[in-house]
Amino acid sequence: MPKTVFITGATAGFGKAMAERYAAEGWQLILTGRRQERLDELKSTLDVPVHTICFDIRDKAACQAAVADLPAEFSDIDILVNNAGLALGVEPAQKCDIEEWECMVDTNIKGLLYITRAVLEGMVERDKGHIVNLGSVAGTYPYPGGNTYGGTKAFVNHFSKNLLADLLGTRIRVTNIEPGMCESEFSVVRFRGDKSKADNVYEGTESIQPEDIAEIVYWTTTLPPHVNINSLEVMPVDQAFSPFAVNRK
Repeated sequence: MPKTVFITGATAGFGKAMAERYAAEGWQLILTGRRQERLDELKSTLDVPVHTICFDIRDKAACQAAVADLPAEFSDIDILVNNAGLALGVEPAQKCDIEEWECMVDTNIKGLLYITRAVLEGMVERDKGHIVNLGSVAGTYPYPGGNTYGGTKAFVNHFSKNLLADLLGTRIRVTNIEPGMCESEFSVVRFRGDKSKADNVYEGTESIQPEDIAEIVYWTTTLPPHVNINSLEVMPVDQAFSPFAVNRK
């Protein structure tokens, strides 16, 4: 029986690249996203069984139904990749739109929790599985304008570690992948559709590509079953750390 991977946010970027990577190895796929036309387009290019579900991960009932209503042949999920997430804006906290903060919390934290909880029970019953969460270096290293986005990814970091603690004694693995600067639709969303501003983020750099993250995720999930990668932080060679910021009067 083919193995099954469930990937949220599969319509672009990391999620799309991961779907293509797993499909290349013959895995069957459960792909979710908010754009049905993109799910259909991706499905048409993959030569493996694919089940698509179009819904907003912020909707708890929709998340629960997405898992509960899976066809029998897709119901034994081997890997869950919590990839769906977003950043909105780069303004300082005192100037941010509170609704954008709420959207990031609802997507990056609550959506991840809804899907994880819905999938986890079956994994525990079968005593096998792997949950991969997409965090960010922003969850560890603060930067101006990172405020709520960085806070949500710090949550993903600690939730992943606590989830692993809860699952001690099972054969379920948990991994938090923390990318740095990666060229994808992420920045277009962050700048509210302004592609020129998004392009400026990557100008003059050789950034990580979605395919790089897909390869890393695939590697962590295909190691021997007794090996767990707790967390993996990855940045392009063109990115590093800055000195402490100091305000001089």
